[in-house]
Amino acid sequence: MGELDGRLAIVTGGSSGIGLATARALRARGAAVALLDLAEPPEREQLAWHRCDVADDASVVEAVGAALSALGGLDVLVNNAGIGAQGTVEDNPDEEWRRVFEVNVFGMVRVTRAALPALRASAHGCIVNTCSVAATVGLPRRALYSATKGAVAALTRAMAADHLAEGIRVNCVDPGTVETPWVQRLLGQAADPAAERAALVARQPHGRLVTAEEVAAAICYLASPTSGSTTGVELAVDGGMAGLRLPPRGT
Repeated sequence: MGELDGRLAIVTGGSSGIGLATARALRARGAAVALLDLAEPPEREQLAWHRCDVADDASVVEAVGAALSALGGLDVLVNNAGIGAQGTVEDNPDEEWRRVFEVNVFGMVRVTRAALPALRASAHGCIVNTCSVAATVGLPRRALYSATKGAVAALTRAMAADHLAEGIRVNCVDPGTVETPWVQRLLGQAADPAAERAALVARQPHGRLVTAEEVAAAICYLASPTSGSTTGVELAVDGGMAGLRLPPRGT
């Protein structure tokens, strides 16, 4: 028996990276999972997928409705869809600010809004939002991205307060730098990918990038019955990046 046997879950941004690792982990623990993403997942025959653009409300309503019909209800919503941005506050034009907020923040609002009636009907309703260490520490050249993740952290706490009386727990995970296709694309755009990767590793106190599977395990914990008294929490999965102040390696 898995700890999530019989649970019904939706994962946004579920076709790669943290989302795909989370879908696999939920499924391995006994949950039925529907993925919402623009891209088709690599395991189409094993993971149910509904095309969804979280930046478009009509697309969200249609995809969530289709997922709910296929699942027969909903217990767990994982709001994971997100995009990145690089630059200081001067570097990103207004159009890019709007686009990243549309996906990272408003997309989370749209999906949650569409899923709430089904979550209210569940005896095990919970929401897990993918946030970031960027919400809690200042990172260079991540102004826009950090602003969206700060909004996600605040939104998580507000949602936890709003929906606790309805039996819905709301938490978020704060990953550090995770080994994902998005990070690989960033490295590929760098003038010196090896040096850029070394710099990303160096800022992780435990000396390596976080794995998507580690973040997925934290999401599964927050979705499981073992975290029944946990709500309004940011769970760091960052190798100590936010909380530790260690001497440089080798000293």
